[in-house]
Amino acid sequence: MKEKLSKNEMIVEGDINLSEARKTWLKDQVSTEAKTLLEKDARYFMHQALSTPCLDVLANAQGALITNTSGKDYFDFHGNNVHQLGFSHPKLVAALKQQLDALTFSTRRYTNETAINFAEKLTSLTAGLDKILMTPNGSSAVGIALKLARAVTGKYKVLSFWDSFHGASLDVVSVSGESVFREEMGPMMPGVERIPPPITYRGIYENNEEKALEYLEYVLAKDNQIGAFLAETVRNTDAQIPSKHFWKTARKLCDQYGVLLILDEIPIALGRTGKLFAYEHYDIIPDILCLGKGLGGGIIPQAAIVTKKEFDQFNHISLGHYTFEKSPMGAAAASTTLEIIEEEHLLEHVVYLEGMMQAELNQLQADFELIGDVRGIGLLWGIELVTSRVTKEKASAQAETIMYECLKNGLSFKVSKGNVLQLCPALTITETQLAEALNILRTAFYKITQA
Repeated sequence: MKEKLSKNEMIVEGDINLSEARKTWLKDQVSTEAKTLLEKDARYFMHQALSTPCLDVLANAQGALITNTSGKDYFDFHGNNVHQLGFSHPKLVAALKQQLDALTFSTRRYTNETAINFAEKLTSLTAGLDKILMTPNGSSAVGIALKLARAVTGKYKVLSFWDSFHGASLDVVSVSGESVFREEMGPMMPGVERIPPPITYRGIYENNEEKALEYLEYVLAKDNQIGAFLAETVRNTDAQIPSKHFWKTARKLCDQYGVLLILDEIPIALGRTGKLFAYEHYDIIPDILCLGKGLGGGIIPQAAIVTKKEFDQFNHISLGHYTFEKSPMGAAAASTTLEIIEEEHLLEHVVYLEGMMQAELNQLQADFELIGDVRGIGLLWGIELVTSRVTKEKASAQAETIMYECLKNGLSFKVSKGNVLQLCPALTITETQLAEALNILRTAFYKITQA
């Protein structure tokens, strides 16, 4: 049998899991106790790209920090995008303890006040979107959205961007554009059309959103079976930020051709961009909004779709029918998350820290030729590393080296697309903590470029 190169041995979306640098990290930077646990982890858990082998073993997570079994703290600038409130927020922990002493589960065909209060609160914040369905995870939220779009439009095709990620279930993988999730899976769900995304720094539409919009309209005009356009409002993995003109025009095109606009804000809603929902930056309203990850406050898995009340006409179809779809625990977590964002003025806090982060990262770019591009919004930023600013060749090896140097000094983040350092801290991070984390990053750049 011919030996095949493992996808884990290639540069893919996320960490570089089986490189020599990873092996050196596990050998030199991980305690004996943690190594024993990591060996057990590898023995019992299925191996998969982007997740294994693990970097370390955690013992605690509080605020902006995660702590390993040896007591070492890392600033978590990854957080699986669930850490809008940081970790173990005391008000959220207290609310969940209170809910545990009351109703812990809501059997189907029954409802509960906690879930109703959450639905009322959420829809009060999404003007024009009045109905929700709760679901345990983001993939299933996107799945519900796709089913609803078919029911509303009577069309079965979906348009999405290449290189997009919307979830890991087979139906959602089918409509996403990230290849690593589709490898060796066989035939995908039919009826998916993909177009290149409007990328500002590299790609065929570099700094030319008009061409991207022309292509979008061309595809919509040619195929009247497209019923939904699924996209992240702001692309999370490598911090791609479309212009207001792009989204306002795309919204008009969807209306013109009878296509529902489904915005996936699962990783970037709830304040990450400086507004509660990213679409608020663009003065548009989607037809269906998908939420998840941070909706459960980093403790309870919780997701939801929010949509227009005129679409609530399919009571003969089970759009979701998930066991925990009116979970009082999930609803308590989501309601409390929204309360904390308001009470602690986290949106204003993010906008303030955005200026600080932008200034420091722009200075980094000025100081180090290795940085080809800096882009971001709120507390979502990408630093794209290149071996040459002229050719824009990806500096993937350098990105990995900087990541491990930062890990040694207590800063954890994801490397996206092989060469983009994605920086995504807790929204509750303090100004002092952010400065400390960015100093770790600067020191790593200095050490690596001097070497």
